[in-house]
Amino acid sequence: MKFVDRIREDIQSVFERDPAARTSFEVFTNYPGLHAVWYHRLSHKLWRNKWYWLARTVASISRWLTGIEIHPAASLGRRFFIDHGMGVVIGETAIVGDDCTLYHGVTLGGTSWDKGKRHPTLEDNVVIGAGAKVLGPITIGKGARVGSNSVVVKDVPENSTVIGIPGRIAGGPEKHGFEAYGIEPGASDPLSKAVNSMAKHSCLVEARLESIYDALKQQGTELPELDFPELDISELDCGDMPCGKKAVKKRKSRTRKVSSPKDKMDK
Repeated sequence: MKFVDRIREDIQSVFERDPAARTSFEVFTNYPGLHAVWYHRLSHKLWRNKWYWLARTVASISRWLTGIEIHPAASLGRRFFIDHGMGVVIGETAIVGDDCTLYHGVTLGGTSWDKGKRHPTLEDNVVIGAGAKVLGPITIGKGARVGSNSVVVKDVPENSTVIGIPGRIAGGPEKHGFEAYGIEPGASDPLSKAVNSMAKHSCLVEARLESIYDALKQQGTELPELDFPELDISELDCGDMPCGKKAVKKRKSRTRKVSSPKDKMDK
Protein backbone atom coordinates (compact mmCIF):
# COMPACT_ATOMS: atom_id res chain seq x y z
CA MET A 1 0.00 0.00 0.00
CA LYS A 2 1.25 3.46 -0.92
CA PHE A 3 2.21 5.95 1.76
CA VAL A 4 -0.65 8.30 0.82
CA ASP A 5 -3.18 5.45 0.94
CA ARG A 6 -1.92 4.49 4.39
CA ILE A 7 -2.48 8.08 5.55
CA ARG A 8 -6.05 8.03 4.23
CA GLU A 9 -6.62 4.71 6.00
CA ASP A 10 -5.24 6.11 9.27
CA ILE A 11 -7.48 9.18 9.07
CA GLN A 12 -10.56 7.09 8.36
CA SER A 13 -9.81 4.83 11.34
CA VAL A 14 -9.88 7.87 13.66
CA PHE A 15 -13.54 8.57 12.81
CA GLU A 16 -14.39 5.06 13.97
CA ARG A 17 -12.79 5.58 17.39
CA ASP A 18 -13.00 9.27 18.23
CA PRO A 19 -16.43 10.99 18.22
CA ALA A 20 -14.67 14.37 18.52
CA ALA A 21 -13.25 14.05 14.98
CA ARG A 22 -15.09 16.32 12.55
CA THR A 23 -13.26 16.60 9.26
CA SER A 24 -10.38 14.83 7.57
CA PHE A 25 -8.43 18.08 7.39
CA GLU A 26 -8.82 18.61 11.13
CA VAL A 27 -7.60 15.08 11.82
CA PHE A 28 -4.69 15.44 9.41
CA THR A 29 -3.44 18.68 10.96
CA ASN A 30 -4.32 18.39 14.64
CA TYR A 31 -3.89 14.79 15.77
CA PRO A 32 -0.38 14.31 17.21
CA GLY A 33 -1.03 10.59 17.66
CA LEU A 34 -1.22 10.21 13.90
CA HIS A 35 1.75 12.49 13.34
CA ALA A 36 3.85 10.31 15.66
CA VAL A 37 2.87 7.18 13.74
CA TRP A 38 3.76 8.81 10.41
CA TYR A 39 7.13 9.97 11.74
CA HIS A 40 7.70 6.45 13.03
CA ARG A 41 7.16 4.92 9.62
CA LEU A 42 9.98 7.06 8.30
CA SER A 43 12.30 6.35 11.24
CA HIS A 44 11.45 2.62 11.12
CA LYS A 45 12.37 2.44 7.45
CA LEU A 46 15.66 4.19 8.17
CA TRP A 47 16.34 1.79 11.04
CA ARG A 48 15.72 -1.27 8.88
CA ASN A 49 18.20 0.12 6.37
CA LYS A 50 20.76 0.51 9.20
CA TRP A 51 20.67 4.32 9.26
CA TYR A 52 20.48 4.07 13.04
CA TRP A 53 21.58 7.59 14.00
CA LEU A 54 19.29 9.24 11.48
CA ALA A 55 16.41 7.01 12.56
CA ARG A 56 16.89 8.00 16.21
CA THR A 57 17.13 11.65 15.21
CA VAL A 58 13.79 11.50 13.36
CA ALA A 59 12.26 9.76 16.38
CA SER A 60 13.61 12.49 18.69
CA ILE A 61 12.16 15.21 16.48
CA SER A 62 8.84 13.39 16.58
CA ARG A 63 8.99 13.27 20.37
CA TRP A 64 9.67 17.03 20.60
CA LEU A 65 6.75 17.80 18.29
CA THR A 66 4.17 15.29 19.54
CA GLY A 67 5.14 14.34 23.11
CA ILE A 68 5.12 10.68 22.02
CA GLU A 69 8.24 8.52 22.09
CA ILE A 70 8.39 5.52 19.77
CA HIS A 71 11.64 3.66 19.26
CA PRO A 72 12.45 3.31 15.55
CA ALA A 73 12.84 -0.46 15.89
CA ALA A 74 9.31 -0.96 17.26
CA SER A 75 6.87 -2.64 14.88
CA LEU A 76 3.46 -0.96 14.43
CA GLY A 77 0.51 -2.43 12.56
CA ARG A 78 -2.04 -0.77 10.32
CA ARG A 79 -4.68 1.67 11.56
CA PHE A 80 -2.82 2.14 14.83
CA PHE A 81 -4.25 5.13 16.69
CA ILE A 82 -2.83 7.00 19.69
CA ASP A 83 -5.60 9.20 21.11
CA HIS A 84 -4.46 12.44 22.81
CA GLY A 85 -1.00 10.90 22.88
CA MET A 86 1.01 12.94 25.36
CA GLY A 87 3.42 10.80 27.39
CA VAL A 88 3.12 7.58 25.39
CA VAL A 89 6.31 5.48 25.32
CA ILE A 90 6.78 2.46 23.05
CA GLY A 91 9.99 0.47 23.51
CA GLU A 92 12.43 -0.98 21.02
CA THR A 93 11.17 -4.57 20.79
CA ALA A 94 7.46 -3.77 21.13
CA ILE A 95 5.13 -5.23 18.49
CA VAL A 96 1.71 -3.69 17.91
CA GLY A 97 -0.90 -5.39 15.72
CA ASP A 98 -3.57 -3.91 13.47
CA ASP A 99 -6.41 -1.66 14.72
CA CYS A 100 -4.88 -1.12 18.17
CA THR A 101 -5.63 1.98 20.24
CA LEU A 102 -3.49 3.61 22.93
CA TYR A 103 -4.41 6.57 25.11
CA HIS A 104 -2.18 9.18 26.73
CA GLY A 105 0.37 8.11 29.32
CA VAL A 106 0.61 4.51 28.13
CA THR A 107 3.95 2.73 28.41
CA LEU A 108 4.90 -0.39 26.49
CA GLY A 109 8.09 -0.94 28.44
CA GLY A 110 10.70 -3.50 29.31
CA THR A 111 11.62 -5.04 32.65
CA SER A 112 15.20 -6.07 31.97
CA TRP A 113 18.42 -4.89 30.35
CA ASP A 114 18.71 -7.95 28.13
CA LYS A 115 19.28 -7.37 24.44
CA GLY A 116 16.52 -9.76 23.36
CA LYS A 117 12.75 -9.37 23.31
CA ARG A 118 11.87 -7.36 26.39
CA HIS A 119 8.80 -5.34 25.42
CA PRO A 120 5.14 -6.35 24.99
CA THR A 121 3.38 -7.73 21.95
CA LEU A 122 -0.11 -6.39 21.28
CA GLU A 123 -2.21 -8.49 18.97
CA ASP A 124 -4.98 -7.02 16.79
CA ASN A 125 -7.79 -4.80 18.17
CA VAL A 126 -6.21 -4.21 21.59
CA VAL A 127 -7.17 -1.10 23.59
CA ILE A 128 -4.84 0.26 26.29
CA GLY A 129 -6.42 2.87 28.58
CA ALA A 130 -4.80 6.12 29.73
CA GLY A 131 -1.84 5.77 32.08
CA ALA A 132 -1.64 1.99 31.80
CA LYS A 133 1.77 0.29 31.95
CA VAL A 134 2.27 -2.91 30.00
CA LEU A 135 5.69 -4.26 30.93
CA GLY A 136 7.92 -7.08 29.82
CA PRO A 137 7.92 -9.57 26.92
CA ILE A 138 4.26 -10.46 27.42
CA THR A 139 1.43 -10.87 24.93
CA ILE A 140 -1.88 -9.03 25.05
CA GLY A 141 -4.33 -11.21 23.14
CA LYS A 142 -6.61 -10.15 20.30
CA GLY A 143 -9.47 -7.89 21.33
CA ALA A 144 -8.19 -7.50 24.91
CA ARG A 145 -8.78 -4.33 26.95
CA VAL A 146 -6.42 -2.88 29.54
CA GLY A 147 -8.14 -0.38 31.83
CA SER A 148 -6.71 3.03 32.64
CA ASN A 149 -3.79 3.12 35.13
CA SER A 150 -3.47 -0.66 35.19
CA VAL A 151 -0.05 -2.30 35.45
CA VAL A 152 0.13 -5.49 33.41
CA VAL A 153 3.10 -7.86 33.75
CA LYS A 154 1.51 -11.14 32.62
CA ASP A 155 -0.05 -12.41 29.41
CA VAL A 156 -3.66 -11.41 28.81
CA PRO A 157 -6.07 -13.84 27.06
CA GLU A 158 -7.99 -12.80 23.98
CA ASN A 159 -11.10 -10.64 24.45
CA SER A 160 -10.47 -10.15 28.16
CA THR A 161 -10.58 -6.96 30.24
CA VAL A 162 -7.77 -6.28 32.70
CA ILE A 163 -7.87 -3.66 35.46
CA GLY A 164 -6.00 -2.86 38.66
CA ILE A 165 -2.45 -3.03 40.00
CA PRO A 166 -1.21 -5.60 39.27
CA GLY A 167 -3.56 -6.20 36.37
CA ARG A 168 -6.33 -8.70 37.06
CA ILE A 169 -8.82 -10.10 34.60
CA ALA A 170 -12.20 -8.48 35.25
CA GLY A 171 -14.16 -9.51 32.18
CA GLY A 172 -14.23 -11.95 29.27
CA PRO A 173 -13.19 -13.89 27.44
CA GLU A 174 -15.98 -12.68 25.20
CA LYS A 175 -16.22 -10.65 22.04
CA HIS A 176 -17.08 -6.98 22.39
CA GLY A 177 -16.78 -3.79 20.39
CA PHE A 178 -14.49 -0.84 20.86
CA GLU A 179 -14.42 0.44 24.45
CA ALA A 180 -12.75 3.76 25.17
CA TYR A 181 -9.98 3.70 27.78
CA GLY A 182 -10.19 -0.08 27.93
CA ILE A 183 -13.04 -0.10 30.45
CA GLU A 184 -15.78 -2.68 30.01
CA PRO A 185 -19.18 -1.38 31.22
CA GLY A 186 -20.08 -2.98 34.53
CA ALA A 187 -16.64 -4.47 35.08
CA SER A 188 -15.36 -4.48 38.66
CA ASP A 189 -12.02 -5.30 40.20
CA PRO A 190 -11.74 -9.03 41.00
CA LEU A 191 -10.04 -8.11 44.29
CA SER A 192 -13.05 -5.98 45.22
CA LYS A 193 -15.32 -8.90 44.42
CA ALA A 194 -13.28 -11.12 46.73
CA VAL A 195 -13.40 -8.54 49.56
CA ASN A 196 -17.17 -8.13 49.10
CA SER A 197 -17.57 -11.90 49.24
CA MET A 198 -15.55 -12.05 52.47
CA ALA A 199 -17.62 -9.22 53.94
CA LYS A 200 -20.87 -11.05 53.16
CA HIS A 201 -19.46 -14.25 54.64
CA SER A 202 -18.44 -12.35 57.78
CA CYS A 203 -21.94 -10.87 58.05
CA LEU A 204 -23.53 -14.31 57.88
CA VAL A 205 -21.10 -15.68 60.48
CA GLU A 206 -21.90 -12.76 62.79
CA ALA A 207 -25.64 -13.30 62.35
CA ARG A 208 -25.24 -16.99 63.18
CA LEU A 209 -23.20 -16.17 66.31
CA GLU A 210 -25.85 -13.67 67.39
CA SER A 211 -28.54 -16.34 67.13
CA ILE A 212 -26.38 -18.76 69.14
CA TYR A 213 -25.81 -16.07 71.77
CA ASP A 214 -29.55 -15.36 72.04
CA ALA A 215 -30.28 -19.09 72.45
CA LEU A 216 -27.70 -19.39 75.23
CA LYS A 217 -29.05 -16.26 76.90
CA GLN A 218 -32.57 -17.71 76.95
CA GLN A 219 -31.19 -20.75 78.75
CA GLY A 220 -29.71 -18.55 81.45
CA THR A 221 -26.09 -18.61 80.31
CA GLU A 222 -24.32 -15.32 80.65
CA LEU A 223 -21.50 -14.51 78.23
CA PRO A 224 -19.08 -11.57 78.13
CA GLU A 225 -19.59 -9.02 75.38
CA LEU A 226 -16.55 -7.39 73.87
CA ASP A 227 -16.06 -3.78 72.90
CA PHE A 228 -15.96 -4.05 69.11
CA PRO A 229 -14.38 -1.21 67.11
CA GLU A 230 -16.61 0.84 64.89
CA LEU A 231 -17.36 -1.15 61.75
CA ASP A 232 -17.59 0.93 58.58
CA ILE A 233 -18.18 -1.14 55.47
CA SER A 234 -20.30 1.41 53.66
CA GLU A 235 -18.02 1.13 50.60
CA LEU A 236 -18.60 -2.61 50.32
CA ASP A 237 -21.51 -4.29 48.59
CA CYS A 238 -23.08 -6.23 51.45
CA GLY A 239 -26.61 -6.02 50.11
CA ASP A 240 -29.20 -6.78 52.79
CA MET A 241 -26.73 -8.46 55.11
CA PRO A 242 -27.29 -7.59 58.80
CA CYS A 243 -23.88 -6.00 59.28
CA GLY A 244 -24.39 -3.97 56.11
CA LYS A 245 -27.41 -2.30 57.70
CA LYS A 246 -25.34 -1.53 60.81
CA ALA A 247 -22.26 -0.47 58.86
CA VAL A 248 -21.63 2.82 60.57
CA LYS A 249 -23.36 2.14 63.87
CA LYS A 250 -20.95 1.96 66.77
CA ARG A 251 -21.45 -0.97 69.07
CA LYS A 252 -21.81 -0.14 72.73
CA SER A 253 -19.38 -1.61 75.17
CA ARG A 254 -21.01 -4.09 77.50
CA THR A 255 -19.43 -6.38 80.11
CA ARG A 256 -21.05 -9.19 81.95
CA LYS A 257 -19.76 -11.63 84.50
CA VAL A 258 -19.52 -15.22 83.36
CA SER A 259 -21.34 -17.57 85.67
CA SER A 260 -19.00 -20.16 87.08
CA PRO A 261 -20.07 -23.73 87.94
CA LYS A 262 -19.69 -22.87 91.67
CA ASP A 263 -22.12 -19.97 91.34
CA LYS A 264 -24.66 -22.22 89.74
CA MET A 265 -24.30 -24.76 92.57
CA ASP A 266 -24.82 -22.04 95.17
CA LYS A 267 -28.08 -21.10 93.43
